[in-house]
Amino acid sequence: MFFRQIYDTSLAQAAYLVGCQKSGEAIVIDPERDVDRYREVAAAEGLQIVAVAETHIHADFLSGAREFAEHDDVMLYLSDEGDQDWKYGWLHSRQSHTAPYRHTLLRDGDCFHIGNIRFDVRHTPGHTPEHISFLVTDEGGGASEPMGILSGDFVFVGDLGRPDLLEVAAGIAAQKEPSARSLLESSVNFLDLPDYLQVWPAHGAGSACGKALGAVPQSTVGYERRFNPGLKLTSEQDRFLAYVLEGQPEPPLYFARMKVQNRDGVPLLSEKPLPEEPLSVSKLTAEEIQNFSVLDTRAWNAFKASHITGALFVPLGASFLSLAGSYVSPEEEIVLVVEAITEFHAAVSALRRIGLDRVSGYILFDDIANCSAEILASTQEIQPTDFLRQYQKDSIFVLDVRSHVEHEQGALAGAVNYPHLLLPKFLQNLPSEQDIYIHCRSGVRSAYSCALLEKEGLHPINVIGGYEALKGSEG
Repeated sequence: MFFRQIYDTSLAQAAYLVGCQKSGEAIVIDPERDVDRYREVAAAEGLQIVAVAETHIHADFLSGAREFAEHDDVMLYLSDEGDQDWKYGWLHSRQSHTAPYRHTLLRDGDCFHIGNIRFDVRHTPGHTPEHISFLVTDEGGGASEPMGILSGDFVFVGDLGRPDLLEVAAGIAAQKEPSARSLLESSVNFLDLPDYLQVWPAHGAGSACGKALGAVPQSTVGYERRFNPGLKLTSEQDRFLAYVLEGQPEPPLYFARMKVQNRDGVPLLSEKPLPEEPLSVSKLTAEEIQNFSVLDTRAWNAFKASHITGALFVPLGASFLSLAGSYVSPEEEIVLVVEAITEFHAAVSALRRIGLDRVSGYILFDDIANCSAEILASTQEIQPTDFLRQYQKDSIFVLDVRSHVEHEQGALAGAVNYPHLLLPKFLQNLPSEQDIYIHCRSGVRSAYSCALLEKEGLHPINVIGGYEALKGSEG
């Protein structure tokens, strides 16, 4: 049996390529939308991808299942659990001809084979109603019992999949507690599995699908039984429910869109070639810039000193997609500010994973200096000691962009709390003619937020060092 975890650090997401070397067939579990990288790994191992399976309808990225099915005619193995609101609605929407995509809908207790590898289906609701997990047995190697479980967003290393996303991200009322109770039942059943069984989750540290995910790529049932905080509470219902519902991070705004598109049908990727040459900026006008959403990936010091008016500060890295997905809509034309064309191509691939497909071009870092002065701006900052003097003597507007949990643990009196990834929902609540002093914990999230407010024509001032610096200055 061939087994490979294919990890995307930008989304802390793990897909799995599982192949039978005797038959040369392989399956991908939970692929993202840009499917070429899975094909490349399979080809390098002499395997052909003949099937795709999903553990659930995802919220944090666009699935590659339809892309694979359209172009590779793979068999789809998808959940038929859950209620009518979360059934796959795109299986009869094939673009290449009138026949539906080849698919098999799965329920608890079903099984299927890829070559000599057996996949047994377990319904594991809680994170979502339709969630399933796959027990994997290498029958070609002589095994009669599974070696591991592909747990999706059910059991992570050190955490459980959050049960509140349908309510807080997808907007479906009164879902948190019923989902948490389902998660408890699934967790109790999980503990019936043998300790040696490996656990292969769909996410690692940094994902918003849980609150305390470990950075280790896999675990075992026995280890999670002993050290997973949620699983240790399965015998105490009230404490379990409180634990899995409290302290969850605010999900990025784009999660709601991902849920709907993955359920109803992810748009197929365009084959339109990307521009190879950077935009010529010397004659770029303010009117032309208004037609684009500019995503500037430079470091903060460079950005705050001089950037294209209205540009968003979205450095490449772990926060790139959560920021872009929350601050930019799929209808907007995007221009990227990048160091080189290689970064441009990488950023475009990443943006496609969350459905931001309309990328018109790129500007190189060094060319920002060649822009006309009329389209450039800078961001205002204030030292913590200067801010505190103003805060103590004047009536100023203070915006805290930390999470609600952080704000509740300690905050400036009178500060308004809107977490940075939810800011677009609250822009109408912010003063249009008054300076807005923005802080987070250390100054990073407030920098992202300043750029967003500048784009909206507001007047932000970034508090250097954030709340930690303010506490130190008070002392």
